[in-house]
Amino acid sequence: MSEQRRKILITSALPYANGSIHLGHLVEYIQTDIWARFQKLRGHECYYVCADDAHGTPIMLRAHAEGIKPEELIARVWKEHTEDFAGFHIGFDNYYSTHSPENRELAARIYERNRDAGHIVRRTIEQAYDPEAGMFLPDRFIKGDCPRCGATDQYGDSCEACGATYAPTELKNPRSAVSGATPVTRESEHIFFRLADFEQVLRNWHRAGHVQPEVANKLDEWFEAGLNDWDISRDAPYFGFEIPDAPGKYFYVWLDAPIGYMASFRNLCEREGIDFDAFWDTDSDAEVYHFIGKDIVYFHALFWPALLHGAGFRKPSAVWAHGFLTVDGAKMSKSRGTFIKARTYLEHLNPEYLRYYFAAKLGARVDDIDLNLEDFAQRVNSDLVGKVVNIASRCAGFIHKRFGGRLSAECGELALYDEFVAAGESIATHYETREYGRAVREIMALADRANQYIDEHKPWVIAKEEGREAELQAICSTGINLFRVLVGYLKPILPKLAADAEAFLNIEPMDWYSQAEPLTDHTIERFKPLMTRVEKERITAMIEASKEDLKAEPQKAPATSPKAKGIEPIAPTVAFEDFAKVDLRIARIVKAEQVEGADKLLRLTLDLGGEQRNVFAGIKSAYAPEDLEGRLTVMVANLAPRKMRFGVSEGMVLAAGPGGSELFLLSPDTGAQPGMRVK
Repeated sequence: MSEQRRKILITSALPYANGSIHLGHLVEYIQTDIWARFQKLRGHECYYVCADDAHGTPIMLRAHAEGIKPEELIARVWKEHTEDFAGFHIGFDNYYSTHSPENRELAARIYERNRDAGHIVRRTIEQAYDPEAGMFLPDRFIKGDCPRCGATDQYGDSCEACGATYAPTELKNPRSAVSGATPVTRESEHIFFRLADFEQVLRNWHRAGHVQPEVANKLDEWFEAGLNDWDISRDAPYFGFEIPDAPGKYFYVWLDAPIGYMASFRNLCEREGIDFDAFWDTDSDAEVYHFIGKDIVYFHALFWPALLHGAGFRKPSAVWAHGFLTVDGAKMSKSRGTFIKARTYLEHLNPEYLRYYFAAKLGARVDDIDLNLEDFAQRVNSDLVGKVVNIASRCAGFIHKRFGGRLSAECGELALYDEFVAAGESIATHYETREYGRAVREIMALADRANQYIDEHKPWVIAKEEGREAELQAICSTGINLFRVLVGYLKPILPKLAADAEAFLNIEPMDWYSQAEPLTDHTIERFKPLMTRVEKERITAMIEASKEDLKAEPQKAPATSPKAKGIEPIAPTVAFEDFAKVDLRIARIVKAEQVEGADKLLRLTLDLGGEQRNVFAGIKSAYAPEDLEGRLTVMVANLAPRKMRFGVSEGMVLAAGPGGSELFLLSPDTGAQPGMRVK
């Protein structure tokens, strides 16, 4: 029996219209799509909407560099994104753009309501200005040396080497990422949203369970630190919506981006005759859920519900964050070919392989997940091909050859069939709570049980014996019916496999309750392979193609410039006496481990020839711990110990490269030993 019908609106974070979809993005869209499909199979009024995030300085500058209008760029990227999502069977009810009349109107309404309620203030600020480009610079368009650790080529808001955050005015040797000019400071009036006005509203909302426990703990830290006013304006030139009462000022992209959820839904409502207000009014009994990455929790769990509350709209039912994707235990790397675009994957592998593998890894927590490519092939081949599809292939041939494709008039093992049906509510609970990994494990346990049933009854033996036709038909019909139940449970994850199985079974599209009764005295179609094995050669080809994608990317600087080759310009000279003070030593990495709570650091235990040191190194983006243990490297041995949030670092290892995944740990030549001084 179906449950009471709910009204549910679901969104995923909006991909930025300045680049391609990659596998890291797809964690979120697959996770969300599975949940949306499940809710629809349960019979609820459910809508899944999304859009391209189409505003901001990066889009404006890229369009300028290509000699086209921003509108042309975002239209081209929108087409690419929609094709990639369709390739992975992401079933949006509407995929729109934040550069839309609906979003302009809603952004203005939300701003004006908050302004009229006293939650908007104006004040003059100082900010970086590029005198050559003639524009104010966002934080990420200022580069320089970290004011904490001195690392070069760091962004204006945070250091990738040591993890420090700071204001762009604190950078040493700052330069514009647009023109290379040294920024100057200029004053400008900006518009701010008074987030602190909503502190108690937000605290109450979080305590009511609208975010995950890990997120609530992080939000408590932000509350303790104090909620600051949020700068929601940007100066011209800027690609976005002009603020209604501030000529020459534009809404910051992060203001109109989440409003894009509402705008996309409004567009769907006007097209399909859906009541928009029934989902967004403060007294709405509908449910609204946002699936996001953990890196944008601040915007979605603080600013967004505060903006909605201040404008007289309902707050989300929940904001659910997920972790990041690693590949083979390390951050996705372009040079290693593990930074894989959606389109590159689709050119080599079945998208449902990835949907299944992600589902098997996903839970309700904010945990990172790893795409281990060897495990990926083994799990898909074992579970989907070797277990689920194998059930149908083992039974369908006998049904067609001996019984004209007709299933038996009665289910031969009704108790076993009822056992499979009874498992549906437990599996549904796992889907509902986003514990997809648990759902998959329970489904695969049932698949094992079905294969065990076939093994025990040996239809291939019975088929050779006279007088056992009815028994053979009953056994194979039971197997087909068990397969049908399993496919119904997997349908949120594998919609294409389910559709092909429904065609094979000659049945209408299944909902969650279709399997309550077995198929009896029913004709099925001739069986065709529903899924083939993952071939390792295809994975290898995908990795190589991803490396080719890197080579094909346009240069961001002239080919003759050091920066184009990933090489920093030579720094100012230093006296020999100063350099001689640096004691460089050979060290062996005896242990490398992850640092809980750190996105960029690994903890290294270094052997200096009898003495061991503990060093935190910002190389997590380029190396997995197991790749480091046992190798020799070069360290600064006389660097003063530095107390960090995670412990004390007693030195520094040396690495080269532009940063991120393109880092290369320095290693000595053959014959060097731990403790040797580098001359």
